[in-house]
Amino acid sequence: MKKSMLIITLCTIIAAGCGAPKEETTKSDLLKPELLFTLADQYDSPDGMTIGKDGNIYLAMNCAGKDFKFANHAKIMRITADDKLEEVGTLPPHPETKVASPLGIVFGPDGSLYICDNQAFAGGTKKSRVLRMTIEDGKAVKTEVLVEGLQMANGIAVRGGSLYVNETAIDPEAKPMISGVYRFKFSELDPANVIKVTGSDDPHLFLKVETDYPNDLMKVGANGIDFDSKGNMYVCNFGEAAVIKATFKEDGTIDKVSNLCKGQGIESSDGCHIDQNDDLWVADFMGNAIVKVCTKSGDVTIVAKNEPGDGKDGALDAPSECIRRGNKVYVSNIDITYGPNAYDELQTMSVINLE
Repeated sequence: MKKSMLIITLCTIIAAGCGAPKEETTKSDLLKPELLFTLADQYDSPDGMTIGKDGNIYLAMNCAGKDFKFANHAKIMRITADDKLEEVGTLPPHPETKVASPLGIVFGPDGSLYICDNQAFAGGTKKSRVLRMTIEDGKAVKTEVLVEGLQMANGIAVRGGSLYVNETAIDPEAKPMISGVYRFKFSELDPANVIKVTGSDDPHLFLKVETDYPNDLMKVGANGIDFDSKGNMYVCNFGEAAVIKATFKEDGTIDKVSNLCKGQGIESSDGCHIDQNDDLWVADFMGNAIVKVCTKSGDVTIVAKNEPGDGKDGALDAPSECIRRGNKVYVSNIDITYGPNAYDELQTMSVINLE
């Protein structure tokens, strides 16, 4: 089957319908995040989130911990409607690295939870995986491997009958750096016949992203991913502090690609989620901030931001993912040692009340 794949050089494109890239961020009074959880000792480095049909927020508890030692087992958790934290299941470790390292998660049309297992955090080279967790009565009953061979599996999303998986570093030595989005049809995902991706020449590579990073700390490509109600795709390009917007033709191939926003007060674009109004919420890890992006205009509003710290009293502490449920924005403070942040023993999650 013929695959569609588009190569883009992000430093040369501009936001469609918005003219030249904006120089200023929309001004807004900053909201103060509140403490959602102080995590128990067996939990740390929270990351990916998704909302299930039951209304609960499902959470990837990465557990990379101090110096990426993975002292605790990675979990899938659940944040209930009354903001209680519950365990769903423990993820099976990679047979070679002996750990699991979940980042992005999303529910598929079959009701299963699809998980990006980022083995780069564990020192693995092209050992990252896509997993499928079957959940019954609120508990994991089975987890299977579907895809192997990724370097840094990260964001993950669903559109129609396909699963979209961000690969943050296909060729980390290239300049610009190469990353991208793989697309897999659900019908071809079979644990008895695991797909092994091969990088730039793989037929599943749907969108190739080039990141012109300013320094090695920004040597991070495609990160968060989501779709709006019209089916447009948004991909966070971490190293350029940009959000890519891709529109589709009726046959499911890509029509147009542009930068929805770039910079404008954002220092990096990590995890993201679309809300009920088709606004895109983005975690800015390097800027220690949460921002909202208008998907129609590309306008950026910095909603919350504070200096790096330990997350005490709910302050942002290296946020990597955010998601809106009702009038609250839930924030995963991954709190790994990277860039401006240093890991600390106090592990937290934050919440921002919009009312």
